[in-house]
Amino acid sequence: MTAGTGTGLQPRRKGLSRRQKRRLSRGVQYVVFVGAVVAFAAGADWGRLQNQFAQWDIARQMFPDVITLALKNTVLYTLSGFVVGLALGMVIALMRLSSVGPYRWLAGVYIEIFRGLPALLIFIFIGVAVPLAFPGTEIVGGTYGKVALALGLVAAAYMAETIRAGIQAVPKGQLEAARSLGFSPARAMVSIVIPQAFRIILPPLTNELVLLFKDSSLVLFLGVTLEERELSKYGRDLASTTANSTPILVAGLCYLLVTIPLGFVVRRMEAKAQEAVR
Repeated sequence: MTAGTGTGLQPRRKGLSRRQKRRLSRGVQYVVFVGAVVAFAAGADWGRLQNQFAQWDIARQMFPDVITLALKNTVLYTLSGFVVGLALGMVIALMRLSSVGPYRWLAGVYIEIFRGLPALLIFIFIGVAVPLAFPGTEIVGGTYGKVALALGLVAAAYMAETIRAGIQAVPKGQLEAARSLGFSPARAMVSIVIPQAFRIILPPLTNELVLLFKDSSLVLFLGVTLEERELSKYGRDLASTTANSTPILVAGLCYLLVTIPLGFVVRRMEAKAQEAVR
């Protein structure tokens, strides 16, 4: 063997494997997280927090009105806005898919405007601009009708794009098969394509319902009576009356009573949808 060429054997590198590095990185992250929690818990003044947010005698006074009045109104506002948004979103989605140019243009303009504007401005527009533009005109349903319209206008812009994507996700062969069986284009769309599209878009539509549930707190900008208050308004009014933030905490927990189960339902539907694709 020629001198200087060595034996041809390279020494094995000593170090951590990829799996060991991942475990080490994960362990460091856990340590940092636990340290941050401990530091927060040690530094917080729990006595002052309890005094401001956890006065149980104030919380008890909120029941049953916080459920039978505030939560009930919040659910009604949300469902009415969802129904209006779904109906309007369906129309706009079909306009986006139309072969008629002006329909596509109008639908596109609507979507861009109402997705770009904050929901707060839509509520102010419904509560202030509409009465000024049409004096003496009352929206059907009073406050409930105004909330349904405001939430529906906002939700329709997002739902329209979701519905359009769902319709386009249905294989074109489904529509062609329906046409070969003698279905008209409209009947094939309503009977064959749209039902399949809704099975695809059900999870994102449920997510939209969760967002509307939280956006219903903007109803206060329409001016509501004591009997029309939703959770946020109800909690703020009691917080002002009692000079304590416990009602706001209770209102927040009531939101979670609805949003957490809905979130669980969304995850289950997404998991089932993924299993169906496999």
